[in-house]
Amino acid sequence: MDDWSTRSELLTLVGLLIASAFFSMAETSMMALNRYRIKAMARMGNRSARRTLELLSQTDRLLGVILLGNNLVNAAAATLTGVVTVQWFGEERYALAIGTLAVTFAILVFSEITPKVIGATHAERIALPLSHVLAPLLRVLYPVVSFINLFVGALLWLLRVRGGHGSEETRLTSEELRALVLEHSRYLPKKHQTILANLFDLEHLRVSDIMVPRAHIEAIDIDAPADELTRQVMTSYHTRLVACHGNLDHVAGLAHVRRVIAALRQGSIQREALLEVLTPPYFVPGSTPVLTQLQFFQERRERVALVVDEYGELQGLVALEDIVEEFIGEFTTGSPLQAGGLRWGGADSVLADGSASLRDINRDLGLALPLDGPRTLNGLILEHLQDIPESGVSIRIRGVVMEIVQTEDRAVRTVKLIRPRESNPATTENRPG
Repeated sequence: MDDWSTRSELLTLVGLLIASAFFSMAETSMMALNRYRIKAMARMGNRSARRTLELLSQTDRLLGVILLGNNLVNAAAATLTGVVTVQWFGEERYALAIGTLAVTFAILVFSEITPKVIGATHAERIALPLSHVLAPLLRVLYPVVSFINLFVGALLWLLRVRGGHGSEETRLTSEELRALVLEHSRYLPKKHQTILANLFDLEHLRVSDIMVPRAHIEAIDIDAPADELTRQVMTSYHTRLVACHGNLDHVAGLAHVRRVIAALRQGSIQREALLEVLTPPYFVPGSTPVLTQLQFFQERRERVALVVDEYGELQGLVALEDIVEEFIGEFTTGSPLQAGGLRWGGADSVLADGSASLRDINRDLGLALPLDGPRTLNGLILEHLQDIPESGVSIRIRGVVMEIVQTEDRAVRTVKLIRPRESNPATTENRPG
């Protein structure tokens, strides 16, 4: 046996395994690329990214070249292994079996699994340089790949499978876009990530989800004495007030505090002057999507709307600031009592107002209280108990222990929330305080 010949055959075998590893790594890295990032790099003038996008636009031919090369070198490696085995050990069956197992092991470890893992892990760093090799290789082997694709197309037609030429633009749902934002948060500042994630949440919100409830609307009674009107305006925390005749069932309009103050005469507000500065009320259904309402505000050049139900009854008030704060976060407060939000105390507990929004509680405290029913903490407790509880009664909802601290006027006013533990079951149970 010629030692030089055997050494050359072994070197050739190693070269074939390296070539197989190249094709495996190219295939995995190309398919694992973040195409949105590559498109951004191409728009910024990266030539490698542009070439990579050209290759990905003809995925069927690209895969044809890679698989053609990979199968050729793997078949050549298996054949060469058989030749070397026969030269070393003769045509013994056990020798051929061992040689087959050895080359299979080598191909799996060195030419398939390891290169594919590396290619998937470092897709961008590998695929962009490899595009300089794959592009000319695709041009050289184009006739062969086209000939093979004729048979592939015929087989797909027989199987009634619609084959595609190139990579079609994938349409992402809002949930997929949200996941994309959250998973690639390392590329975005935390604040920007939160804003983008909140924007996707707005798609599922209605005006009734973010409105100020009727009981919390600050209104002025234009039928009240002038001194009382002056006191109400001067002590208001808001720039716009709802003006009504007696109560909120008879809304007269919206009063801008700045215009009202300008109408002051002799230290008090004259009713006639107040009526002149009122703007007509703008009513919207509570079922209006938040994003649609934002567009309505822009088109009508309004900032405040009164929310009504299907019977035309006033349910609450929504302002432009309420919508903006849903995705930017709170940047202003209507009163000192609303500042800061809820925060867990040192004993892993917090006192919450019964009228607090469940969405705000979930957001501030990181909880998962149900949002498909009542919108306030008081409503959630009353729904589960089917009764108005007394002080000292405790209830557990979604693992959160809620202790009733104060009830008043047939409603829960103050609740003590205790932070849940991972072991707490997401069930509901009552126990006396």
